Amino acid sequence: MGIKSRLQKRKEKRSYEELNRLQDLLFESGVLTTEVKKEQAMNISSVAACVNLISDTIASLPVYLYKEENGRVTKVEGDPRVALLNDDTGDTLDSFQWKKALIEDYLLNGAGYSYINRERNAIKSLHYVDYKNVSVQMNTDPIFKDYDISVNGQTYRDFEFLKITKNTHDGVTGKGIIAEHNRILSVAYNTLVFQDFLIKTGGNKRGFLKSKTKLSKLAIDELKASWSNLHNNNTETEKLVFLNDGVEFQESNATAVEMQLNETNQANSLEILKLFLVPPNILNGTANEEQQNNWRKVCIAPKLATLQTAFNKDLLLPSQKGSFYWAFDTDELYTTDIEKRFRAHEIGIKNGFLQIDEVRYKEDYEPLDLPFLKFGLQDVLYNPKTKEIYTPNTDKTAKMGEDNKTLEGGDNDANRDPGKPGTT
Repeated sequence: MGIKSRLQKRKEKRSYEELNRLQDLLFESGVLTTEVKKEQAMNISSVAACVNLISDTIASLPVYLYKEENGRVTKVEGDPRVALLNDDTGDTLDSFQWKKALIEDYLLNGAGYSYINRERNAIKSLHYVDYKNVSVQMNTDPIFKDYDISVNGQTYRDFEFLKITKNTHDGVTGKGIIAEHNRILSVAYNTLVFQDFLIKTGGNKRGFLKSKTKLSKLAIDELKASWSNLHNNNTETEKLVFLNDGVEFQESNATAVEMQLNETNQANSLEILKLFLVPPNILNGTANEEQQNNWRKVCIAPKLATLQTAFNKDLLLPSQKGSFYWAFDTDELYTTDIEKRFRAHEIGIKNGFLQIDEVRYKEDYEPLDLPFLKFGLQDVLYNPKTKEIYTPNTDKTAKMGEDNKTLEGGDNDANRDPGKPGTT
């Protein structure tokens, strides 16, 4: 190894040692932290991007109330709870902001809470309550669990709050990304703060000055003083450097420490994206339709199911549970999948193993009372409930298992003489 290489290695070693000593001092002074909170986590760009993408996507979807009765599904119109969830919550937050805030707390802290303002059996308004203002008092019975919720010293019963939880064991508290993966978040946050500190204490681009002519000692001294002021963190010092004719600045390459910090930032970002189940191509907009739909199934769909389950548990009356349910309208979310799903329904109807009303039931549409199985013009229509067979081409109706002149008479294709005209 040459002298130049050894000198470079020693320089890099000293740089690492200086940075390590600086990091120790910053930890001792509280500038860097070993435990990240929600506000600090949202300062990490990859965390903020994932949280905003997921919460915005879910908050933009409308949710409706449906009733299932005797195999029929109908959308409930005019229920005031639908307006609360899709328009005005009755709180200072509108429905979009309300759902977005709940999802943010759910992702980062593991639980989102909303107070249900009831007047007898009617829900008048929904009020988001910040996670940090909620305290849960659980009973000690590990089987028959019960709890109360406290907000600012006021105690509420469990049914007075809407609750969505992540990685929960009691149904009211959970573990979010911050609690589960605080180490990687603290590394990302501290790297961000450390880089910010370095910039504030002299983070101008490194480089050197080149002169085409020999400078006098006075000119060199003035240039040194100006250059020193430029890298001084004193805000009152003038930050301009005037270079004489023939003197130019040439930027030096990034040091090994700077390159390591940049690589660490990129690696941390990729790891954080994995925690939220958000691929890089989703964030940068390069994902194709199939990749987008796969991401929505893996990342968005489970969270929608969590919300729907919470709505069914806390926003329905006891008498409504079992026949009423809440569901998000995901037609716009799964545009490509809708085409594939409808094409599959079409195949099922054409081949006779699905009825139109069965398909409408799967899609949460009201039935049309069309109980027929469609076989095609060359076939017949069979009603499995009445056991009637209808032949559209001949406009004849027969009943399965009964003697019928239509089936046994001369108009029946099966009784025609193949040798006579008009037979097949």
